Amino acid sequence: MQTRPLGQTGILITPLGFGAFKIGRNEKVKYPQSYDLPDDAAVERLLHGVLDAGINLIDTAPAYGISEERIGKFLASRRNEFVLSSKVGERFANGESSFDFTGPGVRASVAESLRRLQTDLLDILFVHSNGDDLAIQQQTEVVPTLQKLKHAGYVRAIGFSGKTPAGADAALEWADVVMVEYHLHDTSHAEVIGAAASHKVGVVVKKGLASGHLPPADALRFVLANPHVASVIVGGLSLEHLKFNIETIGKP
Repeated sequence: MQTRPLGQTGILITPLGFGAFKIGRNEKVKYPQSYDLPDDAAVERLLHGVLDAGINLIDTAPAYGISEERIGKFLASRRNEFVLSSKVGERFANGESSFDFTGPGVRASVAESLRRLQTDLLDILFVHSNGDDLAIQQQTEVVPTLQKLKHAGYVRAIGFSGKTPAGADAALEWADVVMVEYHLHDTSHAEVIGAAASHKVGVVVKKGLASGHLPPADALRFVLANPHVASVIVGGLSLEHLKFNIETIGKP
């Protein structure tokens, strides 16, 4: 796949990214069908298959169960082949999410992510919002802490993965990248996506298939038809589905 520039970060990413949620967590999910967590052998085949298929963006988070640990275990030897995206703010343990946007909490989270992922650098680090997008950015330490982590060389680009157009719009003042929900049934972020382009902020789309509720072919073409979208993150446990999606976006 031909890569696209991610805003002004200097990072080039493929239009299809891999969301690593399902390799780490199957509790309290929004997908239409339940699933078992794959074993290590299946995860190793899947992750190497993702890179071998030409995808260079892998997105994970501490809230994705054992996802980070598995990426570190199986892809540390290929770290220079892909763009690695993770998050701060949310954790998931004992079936429940908890949130911490304090300076010490964010720094500890990043240190733990780097250890689990077996790397010394995160290419992209997003704030994992709890939905209170404006308060997180305006009333907590998370933004200045991310800026310090970037300045210190632990992160190449910082961004915001929120719930609301207002939250994404506010992030355009400080973020290198925003991650927004955008699909055939929800275009509420369309205006913000355009504004991000004028701010030279990169845009990554999450839930482009509406958490598995939309047919991939139509959904992916719709998202990537927007010239300001750099990549859409799609999860899954099937390499066959992944390769079908790659073929889909390559067709006119």
